[in-house]
Amino acid sequence: GLDPYCLRPGICPNLLACNQMHIITIIQINKRTRLSVRRKQEIYLMSINQKIVADLINNKIEFVTTVPCKQLAGVIDEIDAAKEIYHIPSNKEDEGMGLCAGAYMGGKRSAIIMQNTAIGVTINTLVTLIQYYNIPLPILISYRGELGEPVACQVEMAVHTKALLAQLNIPTYHFHHPDDVGELDSILKYSFMGKKPVAVLTDASFWQGA
Repeated sequence: GLDPYCLRPGICPNLLACNQMHIITIIQINKRTRLSVRRKQEIYLMSINQKIVADLINNKIEFVTTVPCKQLAGVIDEIDAAKEIYHIPSNKEDEGMGLCAGAYMGGKRSAIIMQNTAIGVTINTLVTLIQYYNIPLPILISYRGELGEPVACQVEMAVHTKALLAQLNIPTYHFHHPDDVGELDSILKYSFMGKKPVAVLTDASFWQGA
């Protein structure tokens, strides 16, 4: 341990050595602090779109189908550019879920990216195919019509979105703040562990950080 006289520099016989040790310790702490701050900066510099795709890849999701939406354009571009993911655009959301089911039965983990206004179109497919056969399916949904929505006609579907998902007993998570993306990895793991569809609602406020 340190010489107790180190706190009394006028008395300590090893003042020079102790001061050198203190300086070295402070330098080491500062280095660790700088590394920690740098790491946090790197995480924040990674865009939301890149973080989503990285989590998909880390969870061995190899097949993703998407239906276009303005809010989802950035993440769809990232998915399309990812060599680890086979991306197939779909014309309709229920068609996309059928593709995901086929990919899963062929041994590939899959996910679908879509808009909440089409949830009504997917109900039959979700119940009689995805849920009936215990197919894990992460569903990343742009939550149109919520706070920050610029298009008035989207509002009505937003009123019913969570109620519909609750009626179907689909676990649902709402991403409102950009930092919420940190939960995605755990949600993906939960979907594949439980072998069930899981919905992630991402509203306009969330995508402002993309």
